[in-house]
Amino acid sequence: MSIKQFDVIVIGGGPGGQIAAIRAAQLGFNTACVDEWKNGQGGPAPGGTCTNVGCIPSKALLQSSEHYEHAGKHFAAHGINVGELSLDLAKMLGRKNAVVKQNNDGILYLFKKNKISFFHGRASFVRALEGGYELKVSGTADEQLVGKHVIVATGSNARALPGAAFDEEQILSNDGALRIPAVPKKLGLIGAGVIGLEMGSVWRRLGAEVTVLEALPAFLGAVDAQIAKEAQKAFAKQGLKVELGVKIGAVASGKKGVSIAYSDAKGQAQTLEVDKLIVSIGRVPNTTGLNPEAVGLKLDERGAVVVDDDCKTNLPGVWAIGDVVRGPMLAHKAEEEGVAVAERIAGQHGHVNFNTIPWVIYTSPEIAWVGQTEQQLAAAGRAYKAGSFPFMANGRARAMGDTTGMVKVVADAKTDEILGVHIVGPLASELIAEAVVAMEFKASSEDIARICHAHPSLSEATKEAALAVDKRALNF
Repeated sequence: MSIKQFDVIVIGGGPGGQIAAIRAAQLGFNTACVDEWKNGQGGPAPGGTCTNVGCIPSKALLQSSEHYEHAGKHFAAHGINVGELSLDLAKMLGRKNAVVKQNNDGILYLFKKNKISFFHGRASFVRALEGGYELKVSGTADEQLVGKHVIVATGSNARALPGAAFDEEQILSNDGALRIPAVPKKLGLIGAGVIGLEMGSVWRRLGAEVTVLEALPAFLGAVDAQIAKEAQKAFAKQGLKVELGVKIGAVASGKKGVSIAYSDAKGQAQTLEVDKLIVSIGRVPNTTGLNPEAVGLKLDERGAVVVDDDCKTNLPGVWAIGDVVRGPMLAHKAEEEGVAVAERIAGQHGHVNFNTIPWVIYTSPEIAWVGQTEQQLAAAGRAYKAGSFPFMANGRARAMGDTTGMVKVVADAKTDEILGVHIVGPLASELIAEAVVAMEFKASSEDIARICHAHPSLSEATKEAALAVDKRALNF
């Protein structure tokens, strides 16, 4: 077996890994990427959790299910009569799979375009060599690779509930939640985070009776409290039942479904009987099969690869990015770290600003935020001022028939620098980009307030919220 030599080897072809490989190749490095994801035919399916069982397929189903709900509940208000509505779930899931494949194929095309050597299989460390590392790729054809630099981008796995392992038939991770073959009559979710709310929204729209059990006493505790309250009210109106402050007990899976014993917020014993249960209680770093012991790669108590601020590990020439290291488990965070590491290998100054990484929950209404919440600023003792503007006063939102929510801008009381922007409402995922740019350039709320925004547009709500920081909103 011949040994193949590379300047940079990236382990993992998810958002962080693929982007790291592409940027390294752009910078002139002889680059390889190793990824083990398989499609239904056993072929390569790069893109990691995000493309295969995460961001991309979930957004495809969210879009399809939203169309279905609009046709059933909202088209009539626009003068559109659709007659008897029916659901072809197999076709909907097929469309989702086609979207995933398009993304898989797009990544393989980009590897080819950038002359990146792709290896389909699982990479593991073998030993450290002078000036590099030997890796073994176990796949359709085993390979031996040597790289001067290695970037670990192996992502994360769904965290299972103790005593209730995933079988992906009745107790589901995000993977199984995306391919339920028939709409369950009753669906349970444990965890009211991003995955729980998004998957709960999909199946509720398609006809399931959905109950979400959340251990924390507050709904979306990481979100600005005013925004979270607005979102919770909207979800309840839609029929998404969320119970907070629960303590999960025994989970039993049988032929008829799943039974969840739990204590409610008052400490009273309860039982939830459902056809399917989705568990979304977080994710854990994935280092399975990496064999870090062979080279002495340091992991922390969570199993994450230990890195410094520049994503350097304890080993020279070994880097790690994305979900497998500290920081938020977000695809776009992994991408930024991937670019930064490739540029640092080239002697440049790669940059990632953790303070301006946006967060998004793709429910309806969407929830998006960047920077600090009012609660965080108050806890830190920082003087601030805040302004908000409701979408019900926005002309474009009225025309769309989607006026739920608001935009909120929080700024420093003395300097007026924007410290956070929080949105719940239509297309919040797109609107948040303006806030990220503003914060990256240390803009003030006055800066956004003075910028001309197109009319009618949803973005005018951001301008009005910035005006409201100084108590001079024009349309509310």
